[in-house]
Amino acid sequence: MLAKRIIPCLDIRDGVVVKGKNFGGIREVESPVSLAQFYNLSGADELVFYDITASFEGRKLFTETLKEVASCIFIPLTVGGGISSLDDFDRVLKCGADKVSVNTGAIDDPSLINRAAKRYGSQCVVLSMDVKRVDGKFAVFSRGGRVNTGISAAEWAYRGQEEGAGELVLNSIDTDGVKGGFDCEMLNSVCEKLTIPVIASGGAGKKEDFLTLFNSCPKADAGLAASIFHFKEINIEDLKRYLKENGVQARV
Repeated sequence: MLAKRIIPCLDIRDGVVVKGKNFGGIREVESPVSLAQFYNLSGADELVFYDITASFEGRKLFTETLKEVASCIFIPLTVGGGISSLDDFDRVLKCGADKVSVNTGAIDDPSLINRAAKRYGSQCVVLSMDVKRVDGKFAVFSRGGRVNTGISAAEWAYRGQEEGAGELVLNSIDTDGVKGGFDCEMLNSVCEKLTIPVIASGGAGKKEDFLTLFNSCPKADAGLAASIFHFKEINIEDLKRYLKENGVQARV
């Protein structure tokens, strides 16, 4: 069995790490460089860097901040925000990213996934989805969780896989920042037909939430979180030891 991954996420706005709740109520946390350095040494398996307002503001990702972060870590780095073309993939990869996360850009032009996979390889292409319950169904939202596309989350996830995405990040808007646990109902519903690795995001509040995730959602390969790691509420190495002691394989 492959080891489950623990992945901190840096949500960047105006060059500063921020965190909110249900994609709102944003507050500043810390410098992305200092946090990246901390995670590089604290047992994180990977790091995710999102420029969270790039798509909504219709601009390119802040590459200077990205270069600083990439230069100070030695763990895989996934980068997203405002990715809408192969030129964006190229620019971000040249700044030090290992994988590129695309969300709104792929919704606007689904062929971007396939074209990027053919040029850079599927392992480089991460489809990120912001999902929320609407009238009892799981819908995909775009532009930083602001616009309901009306697209079925399960159908879009499967299409992304078929287009060539090598990995999927499922962000639950309903549980984001709530710290009541991952959205296992959503994850199991959306992941039913998937074979690619899935990263669960949104809702982690304690160590037990990760154990529940991996026991209740067999297709979840990784747990992603932000504030609980940023504010030192959970130590990543302690979390991994806890998972291993409870039968979940993790890289310790």
